[in-house]
Amino acid sequence: MSPRIDRLLDRHGKETPALTDTLGNDWTYGMLGIAVDDLADHLRRMGVRTNDRVLVVLENCAPAVASLFATSRLGATVIPLNARQTAAEVDRVIAHADPAAILFTSEISPEAASHAARLGASPVSGAFSHLDLLKRQSTPDEVLSDVATILYTTGTTGVPKGVMLTHDNLIFGGRASKVARGMTARDLIYGVLPISHVFGLASVIMASAHAGASIRLEPRFVPANLYKALITGVTLLSAVPQMHALLMQYTKEQGHDRLPSQTLRYVSSGAAPLDLDWKRRAEAFFGLPLQNGYGMTETTAGVCLTDHRSSNTDISVGKPLPGVTLGLDRDAPGAEGDVGEILVGGGGVMKGYFRNLDETARAFTPDGLLRTGDLGRMDRDGSLHIMGRSKELIIHGGFNVYPPEVEAALNDHPQVIQCAVIGHMVDGDELVVAFVEAAPQDWPDEAELRDFVADRLAGYKRPSRIILTERLPAAPTGKILKNRLPGFLTS
Repeated sequence: MSPRIDRLLDRHGKETPALTDTLGNDWTYGMLGIAVDDLADHLRRMGVRTNDRVLVVLENCAPAVASLFATSRLGATVIPLNARQTAAEVDRVIAHADPAAILFTSEISPEAASHAARLGASPVSGAFSHLDLLKRQSTPDEVLSDVATILYTTGTTGVPKGVMLTHDNLIFGGRASKVARGMTARDLIYGVLPISHVFGLASVIMASAHAGASIRLEPRFVPANLYKALITGVTLLSAVPQMHALLMQYTKEQGHDRLPSQTLRYVSSGAAPLDLDWKRRAEAFFGLPLQNGYGMTETTAGVCLTDHRSSNTDISVGKPLPGVTLGLDRDAPGAEGDVGEILVGGGGVMKGYFRNLDETARAFTPDGLLRTGDLGRMDRDGSLHIMGRSKELIIHGGFNVYPPEVEAALNDHPQVIQCAVIGHMVDGDELVVAFVEAAPQDWPDEAELRDFVADRLAGYKRPSRIILTERLPAAPTGKILKNRLPGFLTS
């Protein structure tokens, strides 16, 4: 049987720094191991068993990291979920996943505390600090015998889909990220990418566990906090373009054109396309080449990553990581010429979608490659260029936003006839833009629409702009022609 992810912690010296967070926790790897054992004992006494599911409603902190490894130590499967999800969104995941226990990082997150109070959780304390815990009746599932985590996406249908990533997947993804970034135990990583999402989980937590690196955990992105961290020891920064842009603006307000860091050695951007002009500004600001990459939840984050030694004009996502197989399906929808749907194989590819055999079957080619739904082309050097998303996924602030889910929320309003949601790139980030069709005699108020979706969607999913119209462009079949909508926008 393959090793579980909790065994990664045993590789490092007990006095090696591991985690700090804004709650005041300052743990070595030895202390993290004790916290993991203590929390695993709490869950075991509560009846959590092998092949059970443990849901963790969280924002980044040391107890949240302990919960990932404690669940592994029990042979159970962890389901990290962003605490900023609404009650309806959390309840949908609970209904589908049927967890045996739910943990809440209430001390660091008001939203997690609210969910815990609503669901009737009780506080628990130990070497892992403080959490709220709710025990539920559940049945173990043998299909999860090798599954470390289930990461929920809402999918293109708006229905939650649980991506099953095995222990082998996470170990592979963490190792690939560690090697690509040259990470060692001397590194201090800035951990603001949510560990409820694959970028933060694999490229930060798992990579650091491989390297024995230390992580400075932050629950939410604040430019001033990142600035302070970068000038006080952080060596490696992985972020999304919006974070970089806000950091650059904050630094300018402090009177600096360039980041005054003596320790930062590696910086990367992910989860959104790069613009060449913006890339040049960022590299001048950091004084380092900006690495770019491509990945998705179903591939345990990393597929490709650049390895630039100096600044250049390359805005590709780089070459496949070691152990990753890349292909292009030139017969797929949207394919043309040398552009095809990106197909991925290798150690990071998911096991499948939890309790969804039909979607799992559709996700793979007959020879076992994952269909990403993204379009790309390969250049002469073997680097991948992303040409578009056939699945219409919007990545806003590093979070995945699926248009059908936003459309469903807006369509529930009685004055909305129909709507269409697209992404609009502004300053390195994709904004969520909703086009709403309504009758002139029953015109809705935009503020009312915003209030209406606020209880149905997490903050990062809510539209940045709502554009009211009497008629949306449509084909003779009635299908909305989303490709025409960007023409109605101005930056």
